[in-house]
Amino acid sequence: MTTDTASGTDSDTGEPTLTIDELAARAGITVRTVRFYGTKGLLPPPVIGPRRVGHYGQQHVARLALIEELQHQGMTLAAIERYMEQLPPDLSHHDLAIHRAVVASWAPDTVETVSAEELRRRAGRPLGADDVERLTAMGVVRPNAEDADGYRVDAGLLRLAVQLLDVPLSQEAILAARKVLVAHSRAAAHELSQLFRGEVAERAEEDVKSLSAHMQPIVVQALLTTFQRSLRDEVHQWLAASEEGRSS
Repeated sequence: MTTDTASGTDSDTGEPTLTIDELAARAGITVRTVRFYGTKGLLPPPVIGPRRVGHYGQQHVARLALIEELQHQGMTLAAIERYMEQLPPDLSHHDLAIHRAVVASWAPDTVETVSAEELRRRAGRPLGADDVERLTAMGVVRPNAEDADGYRVDAGLLRLAVQLLDVPLSQEAILAARKVLVAHSRAAAHELSQLFRGEVAERAEEDVKSLSAHMQPIVVQALLTTFQRSLRDEVHQWLAASEEGRSS
């Protein structure tokens, strides 16, 4: 991340940078926690601007979101450190969001009731009426019947759904893509669970817990890497076919 210290923006993305206080508020944690994560190597150092003020960008926000998700999975700090060490240090906030989405897929359904203000805070951006309507259509947000100013939110999918608000795809295409991803993810999860079940059937309970703790981040990383490569290959084939069609 490079910062235009005069304007307070990230010159790579054009987005405003954050002070440590703003970053902590965005992530819903304390400044002390942000600094602690930095000492553990879980966050890259900020860009130091005038008057020795540190500037943080979207990569820091995305890393904190990923750490939060890993904590929701019940991973210890040591396990989180091991997971984060496997990630390339220059991952963009978009790539980090993909990692978080994959990790979130291991979590049980987590529907929470939040206020409109809390919904905006968790989204990390202002949400207009049209935005909330699209999030509702995706099945991530729905009005709370018991509170006119509140919402029921699928916490595991909210950040991903908010990113989709900026994707130039129709609502129908997004919902169709979700259907495809859910179907194939469930099929893969079923086959993997059957495979692992056979491996641990005769083992002691402690061995099963140990295997689960070690396999979860490995499987998540394997799924992510495989999907990214498959998607890249598909896009390359699509573009090559399009170029051939134009030249013929």
